[in-house]
Amino acid sequence: MSDSRQAITEDQWRRAALIWDYHQMHHQPRPADVAIGLGSHDLGVAAHSAELYRAGLFPILVFTGGNSPTTAKVFPRGEAVHFREHAIELGVPAEAILLEPKAGNTGQNVTLSREVIAAAGITPTRVLLVSKPYMERRSFATARRLWPDVEILCASEPLELDDYVKSIGDARLVLDMLVGDLQRVVEYPKLGFAIEQEVPKDVHAAYESLIRAGFTSRLIPS
Repeated sequence: MSDSRQAITEDQWRRAALIWDYHQMHHQPRPADVAIGLGSHDLGVAAHSAELYRAGLFPILVFTGGNSPTTAKVFPRGEAVHFREHAIELGVPAEAILLEPKAGNTGQNVTLSREVIAAAGITPTRVLLVSKPYMERRSFATARRLWPDVEILCASEPLELDDYVKSIGDARLVLDMLVGDLQRVVEYPKLGFAIEQEVPKDVHAAYESLIRAGFTSRLIPS
């Protein structure tokens, strides 16, 4: 077992892998009118957005995100600003990037990016969301709820769970985030924030098991 996984049992790791796979939409990359890179703690979102731009999948890229308690120290000028700078370093022309620097949650990422896109005179029919790997499904469900008249595709760095944990350096934190995002996939439709997504029985059982095991730091406060 790698150092990054020492605190995780093999059974917990197996359950986490089920949830990890569920969170990804497995969409095939296709050309889009615009892409939105969703701000977070993970600079890999900016890197993958740049890679997809260089592959010619879209002409315009929006980075969205202000700050959260987990990103304020890492990205003091805001997630979108730092993501934009990183993408430019990786070869994306500055003029191809639009900035949305205020969003504080996924709903705002979508809503405020939509306003920025409209202000630029773009009326998209297909939008590509680039996110952390375990955030694909939640971002898809949110965008489908808030922007139902466009086709939503999702993309993220093509990483296995073990590789992602190594990149973050904290296995327990990653599993906490997997559990927290799945709770939001389940609960947010009830609040009108997202469309409903079917959760397979084995995935839901894995989720409940990890909650019982204490992977709860990213759950919605009750």
